[in-house]
Order: sequence, then C-alpha cells, then structure tokens
Amino acid sequence: MLSPAAPPLILTLTLDDAAQTYFNALRRQHFPPKINYLAAHLTLFHHLPGHELEAVCTQLHRHALTQAQLPLTVTGLRSLGWGLAFTLENDELRTLHRQLQQQFAAHLTPQDQQKLQPHVTIQNKVAPAEARQLLTELQPDFAPFGAVGTGLQLWAYRNGPWEALQAFPFQAAVSQL
Repeated sequence: MLSPAAPPLILTLTLDDAAQTYFNALRRQHFPPKINYLAAHLTLFHHLPGHELEAVCTQLHRHALTQAQLPLTVTGLRSLGWGLAFTLENDELRTLHRQLQQQFAAHLTPQDQQKLQPHVTIQNKVAPAEARQLLTELQPDFAPFGAVGTGLQLWAYRNGPWEALQAFPFQAAVSQL
C-alpha cells in the first residue's frame, strides 16, 4: 500500500480505439503543445486517495466484472471558455459514476461530488477568442456519432504527466433485447 503522501488517483473511462484516435488527433492539433502531455480522456474522478490504492483497485475490479461496454453518443461541442470539449451521453455511465461516488464518498473532493458531465477536452488553456474560433470552425460540420466505453483506467497524478497504474476492462456481456 502507498504511503499517505501518495499521489492522488485519477479515474478515466477507456474509449474504443477509433474514438480515442479521433480525439487524440484533434487534441494534438488544437491543445497548446507545451502542456499537451496527455492523450484525450474522459475523466470520471479527478482526485481519489492514492494511499487507498489497493481498496480503490478492488472496487474498480468488482465494477468492471459486472459492467458491459457502454455505447456512448457524442452529442455536441461544449465551450469551456478557455477551450473546447466534445460532450458524450450514456445513462448507464451516469449510473456507474453515481455508484462509484457512493463507494468513494468519504474521500471525494467537492469537484468529484458533482453530477458527471461526460466530455473529452480537445483544447484548453487558450485565449477565449481562440476557443470561440475553434467552436465556430467545428460546429457547422458536427454530427452526433457513436463511441464505446470499454473500461476504466486508473492513473497517478504526478503534477503533469499521469502514470498509468491499472486498467479495468469491462467484462460483462452486452444484453440482447
């Protein structure tokens, strides 16, 4: 187990290869290069307790065993003021997030106690005019499209680049209607 001074943990949703490739390409194109040291990602939690790594991993493993892959809809573009993100929707993802919030409630920061607003940031920390320009460029050609949430990925926050700690692929079969 890590010491109490262990770095905080970040939890993201793993996306299918096609969606990941698409978002990564946009991020490389539009994110300021000097601070773009991460791949595109959909953050579920920003600050889980690093000193509870073993317990966090146990909970995530349990959830991944019973969770089927999640069909996501990329529904639009969202201004971040200083950047731009794609919004994604799936009710099951919101349910999973609420369940994890309940399990990690004692350790959550105010940010992680909020309702999940799934998004993938492709631009951040730019002047608002630059962000508005990108929205103006991308909005006319945008059409909703699908992506798939394939699992969970746990990271250690290292004041910049994140260290990948463990992946938790979703294991349950998709139910047939």
